[in-house]
Amino acid sequence: MKLALVQFNPTVGDVIGNAGRILEAVDKAVEIGADLVIFPELSLVGYPPRDLLWRPELLRAVEKVLKEEIAPASRKIGILLGAPVQDGDRLYNASLLFHGGELYGRQDKTLLPSYDVFDETRYFKSAEARQPVVFRGVALGLTVCEDIWNDKDYWNRRFYEVDPIEELVARGAEVLFNISASPYHYGKRRLRADMLAHTARKYGCPVVYVNQVGGNDELIFDGSSLVFNSQGELVWEGRAFAEDFGVVDIASPPAGKEPTQVKDDISYVHAALVLGIRDYFRKTGFRRAVVGLSGGIDSSVVAVLAADALGPENVLGVGMPSRYSSPSSLRDAEALAHNLGIGWRAISIDKIFTAYLETLNPSREPLMDVAEENIQARIRGNILMFISNREGFLPLSTGNKSELAVGYCTLYGDMSGGLAVLADVPKMMVYELARYINRDREIIPASVLVKPPSAELRPDQRDEDTLAPYRLLDPILRAYIEDNLSAEEITAQGFERGFVHDIIRQVDRAEFKRRQAAPGLRVTTKAFGMGRRLPIAWRPGW
Repeated sequence: MKLALVQFNPTVGDVIGNAGRILEAVDKAVEIGADLVIFPELSLVGYPPRDLLWRPELLRAVEKVLKEEIAPASRKIGILLGAPVQDGDRLYNASLLFHGGELYGRQDKTLLPSYDVFDETRYFKSAEARQPVVFRGVALGLTVCEDIWNDKDYWNRRFYEVDPIEELVARGAEVLFNISASPYHYGKRRLRADMLAHTARKYGCPVVYVNQVGGNDELIFDGSSLVFNSQGELVWEGRAFAEDFGVVDIASPPAGKEPTQVKDDISYVHAALVLGIRDYFRKTGFRRAVVGLSGGIDSSVVAVLAADALGPENVLGVGMPSRYSSPSSLRDAEALAHNLGIGWRAISIDKIFTAYLETLNPSREPLMDVAEENIQARIRGNILMFISNREGFLPLSTGNKSELAVGYCTLYGDMSGGLAVLADVPKMMVYELARYINRDREIIPASVLVKPPSAELRPDQRDEDTLAPYRLLDPILRAYIEDNLSAEEITAQGFERGFVHDIIRQVDRAEFKRRQAAPGLRVTTKAFGMGRRLPIAWRPGW
């Protein structure tokens, strides 16, 4: 059986546009003589559609397109795709096989994740039964995303009572298909490949996995579709963070390679962030970005990522020095803009800052406290928003995950923006990204990578005057936020108890700030935002 694997980038909600692209790929698959063309999970509506699934007009559009466009296109080829299907008052996340001009087979998703960034039990009902579909004499085991992530032997536990793969193989499935919308995080590509290879070896049958690609709000989907033979060898791998069209004959697959050869390093985080920015702009209708360039590591990395995503001609860097900005920082910011070929403006905020100080301290000398420090950040935010309103640039905020975690950021200041590019990138990973960016030539000035991090809001200020050193802070934040460890468990790793408790208090107290932050691109196992939902007003009572 000759398969065409279509790893494509849908736009959420655009049923007509997505259908048009699906049909183009179907025509291509027919031309090459494929028997079956396969698309990702919910490919007709894009993933995640969230509460759009409650819009009757969306579901009517899906039903119409399936009946009037997809089904007729299946007269020459089998078409396997994902779509929401309504049965009475129940909605299912379905894998649909069309052939001969009609719906030939259907398997609804069984395992509905409701953890982290997923909300599927909010919308869908679980499949009541699982049965292979015989197509061209081969019994196909159709599954959707989470359905293949529940092998008790691989995880040494079972997350759900039902294992759809186990049931389908027991009922005669000869090839396992998994259409997916699996979002990326650092390390996910290797984990996914290892798990799927295990499944192929365990059951002695090929595994065909087709994943969505593209950025949808906070989530970035890497594609990286995979086909394994019955020995668990990788015989085809889709491109990472790009659309792809692959062809595999499962009757005579080529010799494969070990799944350990699937790569996952900092270059993939870079590619994920670039794709996340590009799609956020493309799918929201924005074309140009503005970045406040301080001469620091965070804004430098954001500017590079934006230039890579949008083209340097569509990025504007703005330096906004105050009396506390070092001359070298402004030089570094301008040098970066020159290296990238992006637009550059320098706008001093000193006169505006002076006016604030005089207005807010009418009868005394300025106190130079945190309130006055934050005025500078808010002036800069206002300048960027003015440029945005007048010229149509979308501001990118530049704060990293470490800063957001402990509240080392200014509401309505440096947090201003339409997208928080580094919101899920810890500070030490920012440096890793910078070194990767400079791997072939110096794009970010070398001085930026060696200078002590500083907000430059008062004389000789350094981040470590207020924060723990990032080399100590980041591991604790990861343990608390991503691994969900308690203070005692983190202390047992060798950190001082009071130090750990202080950091945890800072994280908990900063929730009200994060709730007001711009959407952030997810690249770790636990990002702030939709994947971490904590109350603002609470206190630990344990």
